[in-house]
Amino acid sequence: MSRAYLNLGISPEITPLAMLRIAIRRLHPDTLAVHSWRAARKRYYRELLQAHAEAQLRARVACE
Repeated sequence: MSRAYLNLGISPEITPLAMLRIAIRRLHPDTLAVHSWRAARKRYYRELLQAHAEAQLRARVACE
């Protein structure tokens, strides 16, 4: 599981879009303003989405 995802401290029940909104809000505004970091931010978001999908899968398996 991604450390960045764990640091968000969110529940696997929320939607991926809600998770991304939380992650974006927690980034520093200067980080969002630097155009050259766009690729890095996209990678970060992809990793978070993948970790969230894994957390949701684990939660479903645990409920069964």
